[in-house]
Amino acid sequence: MGNSGDLNNDIHFDVLSRLPTKYMPRLKCVSKGWNRLISDPIFMKVQSQKREPLSGFFVQQRFQYCSDDITTISYIPVEKQDAELHQTVFNFLPEQVVVLSSCNGLVCCRSCFPFRDPCLYICNPLNNGWIRLKWDDPNKENSFALAFDPCGDPIGTTTKFKLIKARQFHTDKASYFSFEIYSSDTGAWKKSEETCKCNNNLYKNKGIFVDGVLHWLTDGDEVLTFNVENELSWLVSVPLPATEFRSIPETCIGDSDGKLHYILVSQYGLQVWSLEDYFESRWSLKLSKTLEEIEEEHPQFVYNLRERVTQRLAIDREPWVDPLAFKDGYLLMRVSRKILLYNIEANKMQQVCFVSKLGTGSIFGTVLPYTLSLVPINQA
Repeated sequence: MGNSGDLNNDIHFDVLSRLPTKYMPRLKCVSKGWNRLISDPIFMKVQSQKREPLSGFFVQQRFQYCSDDITTISYIPVEKQDAELHQTVFNFLPEQVVVLSSCNGLVCCRSCFPFRDPCLYICNPLNNGWIRLKWDDPNKENSFALAFDPCGDPIGTTTKFKLIKARQFHTDKASYFSFEIYSSDTGAWKKSEETCKCNNNLYKNKGIFVDGVLHWLTDGDEVLTFNVENELSWLVSVPLPATEFRSIPETCIGDSDGKLHYILVSQYGLQVWSLEDYFESRWSLKLSKTLEEIEEEHPQFVYNLRERVTQRLAIDREPWVDPLAFKDGYLLMRVSRKILLYNIEANKMQQVCFVSKLGTGSIFGTVLPYTLSLVPINQA
């Protein structure tokens, strides 16, 4: 087969590197030669250069009033005919963790509270590679977000990524977000000079990376953004403010077709918006379905939607329908005590499980879309 420098000329290399990542673990079992080839760092970098479809969602609950972390992390694959849960995906790490961010195959995690030796992990659950980063000032309120573009990662080099920490601070007159950046190139943190005035709190779907920009949904009709390369931050208004609705709408953000998407569940039904212009906050409506249409199309999963959705008039009241995460046309949502997976483009819905199967009965937590990748990442 030749040495690693000649791998690109090998026909096996050329054919296998074009196949979807989901086949790689099984193909490694075909022969020792294929296992050696697929495990080669150069092959993994080349094979990871193409865009991968959504593989599934990581879900980790948290307590509302207790500081201890819930350690169960559930993985929900999207291509299975019968939805199932996998809860041992991160067992390769040296300790139990809390998931923070996911980006193109890499996942950022932190040590569980209570801390003994707090640290952050950047890992690849598919090939069990990981590195440990020091967490000198552990604060559970800080938001970490990964920025990694496999298509822009040069062949023959170590995997390059950035980790951004967004921190909110307050003055007498306003609140702001500051940003710190860890670069795998330097192995060090630096504080960005950029700050963004924002009086709202980060909500859910924190740190969605789309086309070089990180996005955080807030609880105040705005999306906080940060351009990783230029270190510029600004606020994007959502397509419809909460004042447009009689009851409290439920929202989430995600990416599809290389654009940020905004999912809205309200008295008007389910709407999917795509961001067309950042600076003008211009959105286009991609899909709109009334609550009655959703009921009629999926009667085995949802019922009495209008009554349930319009009854939420205060934020301390649990939402009946809660969109949790969105990517590549798939919406993971909670409806009452059930977790449903909705393929919006194919108009197919399936029940994944009851909330209690995720570890506890808590409806609070982190949900991260995940795509498979062979990209190598190892402790230096």
